[in-house]
Amino acid sequence: MKILHTEASCGWGGQEIRILEEASGLIARGHEVSVACPAHARMTEEATRFGVPVAVLPIEFKTLAGFRAVREHLVRHAVDVVNTHSSADSWLVGLASATLPRPPAIVRTRHISAPVSANVFNRWLYRRAGAVVTTGESLRRHLLETLALDPARVTSVPTGIDTERFRPVKCAADKAAAKTALGLDPECRHIGIVATLRSWKGHLFLLDAFARLPHSGLRLLIVGEGPMRGPIEEKIAALGLAERVTLAGQRSDPERWLQATDVFCLPSYANEGVPQAILQAMLCALPIVTTPVGAILEAVSDGESALVVAPKNADTLGAAIARLLDDGAFAARLGAAARRIASADFSREAMLDRMDAIFRQATSS
Repeated sequence: MKILHTEASCGWGGQEIRILEEASGLIARGHEVSVACPAHARMTEEATRFGVPVAVLPIEFKTLAGFRAVREHLVRHAVDVVNTHSSADSWLVGLASATLPRPPAIVRTRHISAPVSANVFNRWLYRRAGAVVTTGESLRRHLLETLALDPARVTSVPTGIDTERFRPVKCAADKAAAKTALGLDPECRHIGIVATLRSWKGHLFLLDAFARLPHSGLRLLIVGEGPMRGPIEEKIAALGLAERVTLAGQRSDPERWLQATDVFCLPSYANEGVPQAILQAMLCALPIVTTPVGAILEAVSDGESALVVAPKNADTLGAAIARLLDDGAFAARLGAAARRIASADFSREAMLDRMDAIFRQATSS
């Protein structure tokens, strides 16, 4: 098939990474896949690293220029299916396709759990798609209830992770070596978060929780980049944590940082599907502390494969972290269970199989 992904977002996080991972995987399976995004989008430069061709289009906003550019691209580069991912590009593709005599099939992927308004315009847009994909079952239910969509056309396909790339270390010596390789103190224990620096990821609450934990031999790793970097740096300074917190920035090797981590935290309070970072940490067999936001509970269960705490609560977050630090056997059991679940249910190959089938079905209907 000839598949075009469109993405209006200029940021860089799980949504954009999934698009490129999926595109790369389907290219390896013999499909002709490309992405369209704004010139200054991070995806434009990252796509090369994934081996995915890029078309630069002015689709960041819903404009007449964007509409014309999308329509012209679809006329010049006939594709079988367009997979849209954000609001602006979905509208531009939907409207442009409506003017074509032989439009491509449209698949709309909804990545986040932010509510969708139940208005006539959204109903038109989502019903125009031949298939709708969500990254979690709770997101799927929301769309069905809000927009009265046909359940047969809406499918949950969580992001799949490479089970070979994200693997646990074998022993304490390997954990120490992983820390040393990153310039970290192998004698210290490290709490880690891998996430785009956005407000709803809960970094500020994690910093509050970390500041209340015993000082000796404990460090915090913050891996990622984003618009909250300034406020996070200010919070670190205000709490006097500069010597104990590592701001690693955006990394192309998150698996190495996870393998150096002792306890993983993702204290999100909004907008999550099934976060890739949770799945990556699960595959690395890490004990996890997280929140029941979005579709996170579709990946982990409280007390069985993670500890789940209320969002925006530094006290309960800190208590859960302390429990995992204090009870190594319990932490190891959670990590092992998490690895089993993620390997069975959230592999990259399973995601590619399901998306391949959805694209084929959309083009045949």
